[in-house]
Amino acid sequence: MDATNTEIDNHAPESAARQENVVRILDAAERVFRQYGYAKTTVADIAKELGMSTANIYRFFGSKVEIHQALCSRMLNASYEMALHCAALPVSAEERLREYAMGQYRFTVETMLDSEKVHEMVIIAIERDWHVIDQYIDHLQAVVRDIIADGMAAGEFKPGDAELAARCFGAATSSLHHPQLVSQCIGKGNRAMPEELIDFAIRALRA
Repeated sequence: MDATNTEIDNHAPESAARQENVVRILDAAERVFRQYGYAKTTVADIAKELGMSTANIYRFFGSKVEIHQALCSRMLNASYEMALHCAALPVSAEERLREYAMGQYRFTVETMLDSEKVHEMVIIAIERDWHVIDQYIDHLQAVVRDIIADGMAAGEFKPGDAELAARCFGAATSSLHHPQLVSQCIGKGNRAMPEELIDFAIRALRA
């Protein structure tokens, strides 16, 4: 393939062109990470997938780590958008919480555990304790807090500290959305099923 024909366009309007090029790089990186794994992939491999020079990649990302961070942020943003959708459903707070918790579980299984290579990428992000992970957790807890507060106001849940209740709900259901815990518990007969765990956590909010 002729790299000169696939180099990133330097003449398009800056903001739109930059965003388009970033998406192209991230899409290519995700394909290569899925094929070879994060540890074995180099920036040169990503550039080769796009048919462009490695130097061009470095115009947008300073390192493979930055590409990895951006990919993880994109994945987490998709999860957060799903959480916001659940929070906005025109149903009771209890139903929204159930939909949220099951949605996060399905997202983790389908997106973060769909192959060994993707799982590796997610685990590396968690082990490096990136700030994007903490921000993601804070954002999800805020969504849960608001749902619980609605439930308290409507008489579905016992009145109390919605912020604290959200943190406890998140801890009680962490095995449904933490990739490492999900991978260790999925399919195990001696672990609570997702629906059972969610029901237990919601009952605690009524107590």
